[in-house]
Amino acid sequence: MVLDPAVTDVDLVRRLIDEQAPYWPVQRYFANNAEYAALSGNAPGEMVVAPVFRGNWATEGQAVPGVDAILHDERLVDAARRVFGAAVVRPHTVYVNLTWQLPFAQGAGHTDVPAFRGFDRRDWPISFLSIMGLSGLFEDVRVKIATGVGWFYAGEDGGFEYWPDGPDRPSVIHEGAIDNTMIVADNDFMWHRVRPTGRPEDGMPRLSLESELVRRSSSEWAIVDGTTTVAEVPRDRLRVSLSWKADVFLTDDDARRHDDHSDDIDLGGVLDRFVTDLRTRGVDPRLPDDPVRDPAFIALLQEHYVRYPSTSSAA
Repeated sequence: MVLDPAVTDVDLVRRLIDEQAPYWPVQRYFANNAEYAALSGNAPGEMVVAPVFRGNWATEGQAVPGVDAILHDERLVDAARRVFGAAVVRPHTVYVNLTWQLPFAQGAGHTDVPAFRGFDRRDWPISFLSIMGLSGLFEDVRVKIATGVGWFYAGEDGGFEYWPDGPDRPSVIHEGAIDNTMIVADNDFMWHRVRPTGRPEDGMPRLSLESELVRRSSSEWAIVDGTTTVAEVPRDRLRVSLSWKADVFLTDDDARRHDDHSDDIDLGGVLDRFVTDLRTRGVDPRLPDDPVRDPAFIALLQEHYVRYPSTSSAA
């Protein structure tokens, strides 16, 4: 579902962007290069820290001052209810990504990190959770999450590409006049990616996981690494996207099972499902000591369960 406008108080969003600086690289989420490759669609190798910076404004329902109006926006809640046909909608997360001068799309596309009853990112690596979701083996315990992605950027580049009919079907491109628009969908299931921003001839700054995006003035930002200024960034060249997330339950009974943990899955149950399915594929895996983080085991799961989307677009 497309919302236009995304929010009614766009000045609030722009003020929060300034107030909540500095921002940090999204690659801090990845534990190692194998995890990064599994989610980005890139070949294993050195993880490139791209100039995409994250700020968390609401986590597990706890919002920084001023964000409650976005977190509990009735228009977003209603959109989530309609997209999923849900009886219960529980908003819990708001975060922003600020991107500068990224002259390529973010890999082959990605899905967001899913959650399962008793098994989520609070205790388990995001790459392992994502492969669980893509495998299709855990739909009975997946916590459905509505995601709204909105843009606060007036440039004509840096749009949004998504595969609403599955990774084997053509994509749809949302680009151009997207400032203060939002798409609400099941992004844990639907492949999507950022469209290119910036110009290839401008090059890419070399960043580390310690780099930060800081605000210098109303019109100027900078990427810094320790005491070094890596790049000066004009404010009007920052592509800002805002993500809103809510748990959705089709029935009150679904919400009850989630709340009372009567139907949770644990690591043993997860591994049993993977091993059983891999054996039907002619693979008898040896489980490593730390299967949720072992690079070789993650690569094995990626080989069998991750199907990257086509690059063709329908619009």
